[in-house]
Amino acid sequence: MKMHQARGFTLIELMVVMSIIALLLTIAVPRYLSSVERSKEAVLHSDLFIMREAIDKYYGDRARYPDALEQLVTDRYLRSLPQDPFTESSTTWVVVPPDDPAKGGVFDVKSGAEGEAQDGSRYQEW
Repeated sequence: MKMHQARGFTLIELMVVMSIIALLLTIAVPRYLSSVERSKEAVLHSDLFIMREAIDKYYGDRARYPDALEQLVTDRYLRSLPQDPFTESSTTWVVVPPDDPAKGGVFDVKSGAEGEAQDGSRYQEW
């Protein structure tokens, strides 16, 4: 009667597998992080476009700009103020007033996020 010995992995085999996993992670993680950054930038572009379009529609309907961003939600031009994907807050939007204060308070909106995009431009300039 032959005894079957339990065969496990040797330390060398485990080290080789761990080295391969570490190598794959050094390739995959930077790509993942840059794709997350790109997606946040795409969301920021989209949010700014939607809010600016709502401001323009408000001005077209009422011949004046809203007094605050929240007025776009109150008057149903937006369902809610979007969150800035970099600051993760809807209160960090920077409001640009019109040249004539009698026309309202919100001519344009910009991001309050610090930092630079992957193309080298600053988020606050978008």
